[in-house]
Amino acid sequence: MLHQDQGQLVQEVAAGGLPAPPSRYVLKEEARPTAGGVAVPELAFPTVDLQRLAEPGDVEEAAKLRSALDSWGLFAVTGHGVPEELLDGILDATREFFHRPAEEKLEYANRTDDGEFQPEGYGIDRVDTDEQVLDWCDRLYLTVQPEDKRQPRFWPPSLATLLHEYTLRSERVAKRVLRAMARALGFGEEFFLDKVGERGGTDARFTYYPPCPRPELVYGLKPHTDNSVVTVLLLDPDVGGLQVLKQDDDGERWVDVPVLRRHELLVVIGDEMEIMSNAAFRAPTHRVVTSNRERMSLVMFYQPEPHRDLQPAEELVDETRPAMYRKLKAKTFGDGFWDAFALGERTLDFLKVKIDNKDAVSSA
Repeated sequence: MLHQDQGQLVQEVAAGGLPAPPSRYVLKEEARPTAGGVAVPELAFPTVDLQRLAEPGDVEEAAKLRSALDSWGLFAVTGHGVPEELLDGILDATREFFHRPAEEKLEYANRTDDGEFQPEGYGIDRVDTDEQVLDWCDRLYLTVQPEDKRQPRFWPPSLATLLHEYTLRSERVAKRVLRAMARALGFGEEFFLDKVGERGGTDARFTYYPPCPRPELVYGLKPHTDNSVVTVLLLDPDVGGLQVLKQDDDGERWVDVPVLRRHELLVVIGDEMEIMSNAAFRAPTHRVVTSNRERMSLVMFYQPEPHRDLQPAEELVDETRPAMYRKLKAKTFGDGFWDAFALGERTLDFLKVKIDNKDAVSSA
């Protein structure tokens, strides 16, 4: 049964002029973004040139990629080949869509024909219980690949052509990154692509974060890791808010991802890659905080074919580094993500994918 709060759009709440967010969005004090100190900016945020990375002989750029993967799990990319006018155009179209009247946007509401929640479409993320703290964002979520899995009824015409072109372009970015990651482990370029399959899935998430009267009380998007092999993000060119949980000598701390230079993209490692690489590459926990300014983003999640077995690659398992994750179907993992996300849990933990192996953990 659809929860009564499922239809409450955050953009409408924000437009009400309230002095503070309603209690449904307010976090417990220990969970608030400012708990434990304010996130600090990081000057040495990693950037990788994909054009240079495509050259197998460019040792310097390959080393930058490996460093970013090991220390951050995410990095900015330049030289990606996506036309600047396409990036500007799809951001403008995104802003135009979210600024439409609510009744127009609700033509694409994330409901089944029977009125139940489904991931695709416009609205908020799934609401399961009265106790669930809601995120301060609305979103449009669409399956974009394979093309025959698209549901045109959820596609606003103003975004359709741009999204189709951006899907093809950003897929090339993801594949170039996967090839470089395979080389970083000493394998052939198709190592990870072969495990994803020719009909791997891609989902797009357009997210709108309205201005918030008390940003310190809410999450724009709760802490999570991505349901993907890799994720490609087109971030707001003017307003920051993305933070990553980073490990250093002093322990874990939330660090601001800086506002990227215009027309740069961001790549994030997802849970499926962590499993396939047997934790050679780890998916970073990240979140979004709000401000008194609106913010938008477009995120593309690249996933394996649903029938594929998701498991550590046998080439990355041996006596010194046993398998750290059990085998399951990619579809099982993807379906479990929505349950885990609603509870604020990591899918790896919710589905009990990790193998309790002390030797594996100590060698990680």
